[in-house]
Formats: sequence, C-alpha cells, structure tokens
Amino acid sequence: MKLVLSTSNIMGGGPSVIRRAAFEKSNTELTTALRGNIVESQQGVSIENTDGTDNRTHESPPPFEAWTSLEDSNLFIPAVDFTHSGLAEDRPQYDITVKLFYLPDVPTEQRGAHTREAIDLVLKELHVPSIDLLIVSFPGVAFDADDEEEDEASDDVASGRSSSENGEIDDIDVMLETWRALEKLHKEGIIARLGLSEFGTQRLMKFLPKTSIRPSVDQINVRDCCVVPKPLILYAKQEEIELLTHNDCTNILPRGTLRELLGPGHSGAGILADHEREKGLHGEVEPQWVVKYTAVVKNRGVVENKGYFAVAKLV
Repeated sequence: MKLVLSTSNIMGGGPSVIRRAAFEKSNTELTTALRGNIVESQQGVSIENTDGTDNRTHESPPPFEAWTSLEDSNLFIPAVDFTHSGLAEDRPQYDITVKLFYLPDVPTEQRGAHTREAIDLVLKELHVPSIDLLIVSFPGVAFDADDEEEDEASDDVASGRSSSENGEIDDIDVMLETWRALEKLHKEGIIARLGLSEFGTQRLMKFLPKTSIRPSVDQINVRDCCVVPKPLILYAKQEEIELLTHNDCTNILPRGTLRELLGPGHSGAGILADHEREKGLHGEVEPQWVVKYTAVVKNRGVVENKGYFAVAKLV
C-alpha cells in the first residue's frame, strides 16, 4: 500500500499550522503542517459514540477510515478533494516553483516514476497544466563552501564523483540518469525550467556537459552567513545559472519521524498499529519522496499557495 500525505495550502491554514521562522529548516514546517492538516481533518469528523455523544468531544481520535480515502491502493492522508483546490487567478498570473526531494535508501531507477507522480499531484492540486521551475534535491548531497576555495580538485571530483554529507560517493552518471527523466518532462512542456540543489563548481563542471537540457538554477544551502563563494558566483554567471539559497533539509522526512507522525500516541495520527494496539495498519513505513510547491502571484510577489506532498510505502 502507498501512503500519500498532504498539507493542503499552508498559507491559508488556521492556528494549528505553524509556518517556520527564517532560522528553522523545512522539515519543521513539513511535519508541523502535516500534523496540523491531520488534526483539522480528524476534528471535522463527527461520529456518534455508543453512549450517544459526539466523538469530537473525546480525546481519542476517530478511526482513520473516517478522515482518509483509499483510491487504487493509495491511502490519502488526510482525504484530498482536488475539486476544491486550485488557484484564484488565471495560470499566467503565477510563478510556480516545485522542489522534489529524493530520499535515501530508495532505488535510483524509481526516481523517474516518482518525479512524474509528484508533478502530477501538484498539477492536480493547483489545477494547472505546467510548472515554471522544478528543483531536484539528491539524497545525501551537501554543498560545502570550503571546497569552493580550494584551487585543486580532488581525485574523486576529477573522476566525476564527489563526496556527500554522509560520507558516501555520489556518482554523477547516476544523477544524470535521473536528469533524463526531468528532461523528458521539460520536452513535454510540463516543466519550463529545471534546477539543481547543492551543486558546487566542480560538480557542475562534470554535470553540465552531459545534459541536453541544462539547469537554469542552482539552489545551495549556505551555512556561514549566507556568503556564496566567489568561484561559484563566477562560474554560474559564465554558464548563465541563477544561484538561489535555501535552508531545506536533505533528508526531509526520516523514517522515524514519519512513523511517529502516523503512529499511535498523543502526537500520532492513529493510522499505524503497534505491539500494544491492534487497531490500525501493520507494517513498516518507507518514505519515498517529498515535494514542496509554491505559487507566487507575479505582479504582487505574494505567495498564494504553498504546500507539500509526501509519499511512503507500507511494507
């Protein structure tokens, strides 16, 4: 079974949805918004108890079947009504940016299908035929400003391989295989521009010559006073790549975080069972990907719609 979690539009959320401060990372925003949307959906369910009272007056949440929906082995958490979503104005009035997080321990050959699945959900949610920019984040890849100051590339970089934040080696060719799927969506007119996350100068130098649709954006996490290294600035200008900064987490939805969110207990949604609680779904959750979408009204620079989808497998 596939679990599809959604936040709905967090820009219009009530007090249960807390948008993050500038210093917080996006997994705080994601988990808070998911939990807020779940609680709101649970509170909207009225089920009469055996004593004739309303379920909403009790601390125990209603059964998950009452506020989720199952469609073709996909459990939507909470239930999603795409007919009531969408944007207030016509499509040309918006800049729509999507960031897709590929997660650790997920086979790379599945990324193409995951990308299309994520984009399809965003298009349905916003009622649009296309997006303006897709930025992809590869698992474990972290930008290191100190590396930009080194004059000589390491042997790994010279061979087309570079170190990730967890000590593993990221093969440029593997990332290029994923990029081919993005290029196909670009050619179909679904995505206008493509972008990368956490690519430094050396990684870009190895990556760009092997692409047919070049990235127009490189989004990096600058930890030290938000100063972008000069070598990267110069190279990006030369290659006509726009540099953007962010404070997102690479592993935005760890397995333990997701299980806590869906499990029993005070802060859980009551969807997953445990050893002491038989009610609920049995199995382990394996996060597959997370997508963040933002729709900005061009002439006002106002974020009208922002939200997340996250997908996991229950095995």
